Amino acid sequence: MKRRKLLTYSAIGAGAITLTLSVGWWQVDGPGAPEQISKRPMALSAMEFDLLDHEGNEVGPDALIGRPSMVFFGFTYCPDVCPTTLADISGWLDELGEQAGGMNVAFITVDPERDTVEAMENYVSNFHPSIRGWTGPEEEIARAVAGFRASYEKVPTENGDYTMNHTANVFLFDAKGEFVTNIDYHESREFALPKIQRALDIEAEDMT
Repeated sequence: MKRRKLLTYSAIGAGAITLTLSVGWWQVDGPGAPEQISKRPMALSAMEFDLLDHEGNEVGPDALIGRPSMVFFGFTYCPDVCPTTLADISGWLDELGEQAGGMNVAFITVDPERDTVEAMENYVSNFHPSIRGWTGPEEEIARAVAGFRASYEKVPTENGDYTMNHTANVFLFDAKGEFVTNIDYHESREFALPKIQRALDIEAEDMT
């Protein structure tokens, strides 16, 4: 079963890469993306924002405190970076096995204009069930992005539509809501998993 899930996530990522060849990955998170803000993210306890998860429940930074957390910003119309990263996260969670149940995992949209609660529900259903999709008003999204020291930008496209540039790394926090480290886009599993395990180990140490 685990192998079948991993193959499914890999197929999602591979499909995204194929789509990218026609869309242009640089418009989303390549050379055209805004520079990442280098400041360390705030502690979750110091952030203030009010969003909704993909089931319509009210959520905010407090919802991420009490268990180690992975947080990723993106949008459902993203042609490459978002589906690839969410497929990677799904694979990491499968590797963690039962430990995955002890983590919060939030995918926060930077495109609330299109990413409604329903759209987020449909999108995250393609990935690991532990991944929660978060959306909400533009001003609340902006407050969340600022707290994580991330960035995003709306970019018009030639066909009159738009895409979103955004920070592509995964943010890791411990159970107390303190920032642990980032997992970079396309970081290999051999480096990503020890970082996640580190956040889990911090929780275990605090409980002893």
